[in-house]
Amino acid sequence: MASSNERHIVGTSVPRKEGRDKVTGAARYVDDMTLPGMLYGATVRSKIARGKIKKISFDPGVLWDDFVVVTAKDIPGKNCIALILDDQPCLAAETINHPEEPILLLAHADRHKLRKAVEAVTIEYESLPPVHSLEESEKQSTIIWGTDNVFKKFLVEKGEVDSVWSQAAHIVEGEYFTGAQEQLYIENNGVIASFDPQHGVTVWGSLQCPYYVHKALLALCGLPENKVRVVQMETGGAFGGKEEYPSMIAGHAALLAMKSGRPVKIVYDRMEDMVATTKRHPSRTRHRTAVSKDGKILGGEIEFVIDGGAYATLSSVVLSRGTIHAGGPYYWPSVRIRTKAVATNTPPHGAFRGFGAPQSLFAMERHMDRIAEVVGISPIEIRRRNFLKPGQTTTTQQTIHEKIDLDSLLSRALELSDYHAKKKRFAVENKTGTRKKGMGIATFLHGAGFTGSGERYLNSLVGVEAGADGVVRVLVSSAEFGQGTNTVLCQIAAEALDLPYENVMIAQPDTTVVPNSGPTVASRTAMIVGKLVQSAAVGIKRTLSNAGLLGDSYTPEQFRTACREFIAAHGALKSEVRYDAPPGVYWDDEKYRGEAYAAFAWAVYVAEVSVDLASYSVTVDDFVALQEVGKVLHPVLAEGQITGGVAQAIGFALYEKVIWQDGRMVNNQMTNYIMPTSADLPPIRVFFEQNGNIHGAHGAKGIGELPMDGPAPAIVNAVEDAIGVRFNSIPLLPEDLFEALQRESLEAVTSSSNSTRGTR
Repeated sequence: MASSNERHIVGTSVPRKEGRDKVTGAARYVDDMTLPGMLYGATVRSKIARGKIKKISFDPGVLWDDFVVVTAKDIPGKNCIALILDDQPCLAAETINHPEEPILLLAHADRHKLRKAVEAVTIEYESLPPVHSLEESEKQSTIIWGTDNVFKKFLVEKGEVDSVWSQAAHIVEGEYFTGAQEQLYIENNGVIASFDPQHGVTVWGSLQCPYYVHKALLALCGLPENKVRVVQMETGGAFGGKEEYPSMIAGHAALLAMKSGRPVKIVYDRMEDMVATTKRHPSRTRHRTAVSKDGKILGGEIEFVIDGGAYATLSSVVLSRGTIHAGGPYYWPSVRIRTKAVATNTPPHGAFRGFGAPQSLFAMERHMDRIAEVVGISPIEIRRRNFLKPGQTTTTQQTIHEKIDLDSLLSRALELSDYHAKKKRFAVENKTGTRKKGMGIATFLHGAGFTGSGERYLNSLVGVEAGADGVVRVLVSSAEFGQGTNTVLCQIAAEALDLPYENVMIAQPDTTVVPNSGPTVASRTAMIVGKLVQSAAVGIKRTLSNAGLLGDSYTPEQFRTACREFIAAHGALKSEVRYDAPPGVYWDDEKYRGEAYAAFAWAVYVAEVSVDLASYSVTVDDFVALQEVGKVLHPVLAEGQITGGVAQAIGFALYEKVIWQDGRMVNNQMTNYIMPTSADLPPIRVFFEQNGNIHGAHGAKGIGELPMDGPAPAIVNAVEDAIGVRFNSIPLLPEDLFEALQRESLEAVTSSSNSTRGTR
């Protein structure tokens, strides 16, 4: 039998823990679950963007005695979705701040009667002037939140920005926009709630963060901690969209269950899920950069603004990550970054893979190509001259201690993509025909874990427990929703204990069973939680060794015997480890300065595109994704994360546009909200470099959000390379191409006409 230094599980592509159940149909999702006496719930929502509720009427043609009806008056605790600022009501009581805001809840044993009942509720409003754009919110002519419509502001200052302008050979300015994006997970939001006075509220749901929901239900239901239980069911995708929003739908189901005394299931259909839930924050970024004659960044100002929607939700932390990533992987001797999240009368925007970084990095990478054009050097060379190097500091004055060589990473990506040869070939081919080819690059970074002091604040706790049968259970609140959490954490524990992978299981996230190891967000699971799991597993081994039951090398049978003997003599064999911030990681929340993240992942992406000037369409023909991620724990899962993220980001760049009308999404169907299918995607060629990371299990860093950051700017950079027209807003749709090319053509004709007149 292998000894502790011979078995290697981490780094291999073991079978997924939940894979068999998913492919055989044995996996149970919320809508597969039925409880005795269960009712179905539905939500009555606002039809206006902003106003006052004057009157609620119920159609007398409906037998309302058969329905459970819940309004804000029925809430036993605090009418809010407890998160950060607690400004969002669970049910609107008097004031409406966005379309589709929940006002009233209904439940009935017959789900088909619910739709008619929802339509039979009439709400009269006193309308108030709404605010529907960033620019309108900034004007403050109408105040809809606080005193200035601003949820949060940050200021990052480094060096002497005001002195750089006089030294600059070039001052380059640019303005960049990104739109909202729908998470479009396969499984819609859904929960079941039950209540009895003895046990309190139990919620089973499709969700990412059981303890977020737990916290929200404590406040809403006015119950003690031991009377609220949250269980994560099998979850069919999330991408951030099931981070904070499940607290809302769970609250609704819980209120109906408390009033009726019966279990209540609420599962949204696709239209309701798209129109009512959170999306990626739209953004605007302005750059003003001082550059030397040879293309070195001397300093600059960056203004980054995001649209938070009607309530604060997670906008402050989305803004935080966008702020810190706004300077990209470049060295800024001096920089001033001003950022804010503002209120509008749309449904609140929230978490989405990348969490603010895709927005500000899109602007940074488009701006780098603009700087290259102004200076007169290539997009490659402008990046080489400004890359961060070990020993230099980021915009938040964090010294880079990692052994990262972005020059070499860029060179490898160019070689893998055959960049230079293709550029030469396309320069010739583009002289004829209506199909133009281009190459674009993006270089970027993504911080792993919660920003700044976030991990200290979370104070995460994990457990590892061994049974008398020698089977080990990992106890964490980290949720599996397709990314591979169950598998990777079991790999880490198995290797730490020198046990076969099959001998390690993971507990279903249940707040009565697992400790609060923090939310499954922020690229933190493998690095932060994985490291804690590794330590807790080592603790099991150490406990058995200290008891004289286990030597340095052992078989699974010997491990089983040791567990059985220990448990017989001492009781449960369990090891818990709490997060302890690594030394030298310090963050100043007031000055927004210091070590923002314990580690960064780094990447270079290269996009090859075709622009069809007959159909005004952009096609991505080839995509190379090269990233340094510390350590690849599971090659197949890691590659899948990158491939899926790139595909999602291609949608962000070229396809997915939310159409707003009076603050409401009006293309809330998969027939008119267009996302790329497999037929629209290029070969996505994934490559890794592994430099390790002392803060992560086996050297791992975060990986899941990284591929969302780089594709959009790489693609738009490639479009400009192909046709010579600059685009600074995404999504870039065929109509945008058409309008821009028509404008260029008109300007060319006008210029030619003026030139001709000048010679007469």
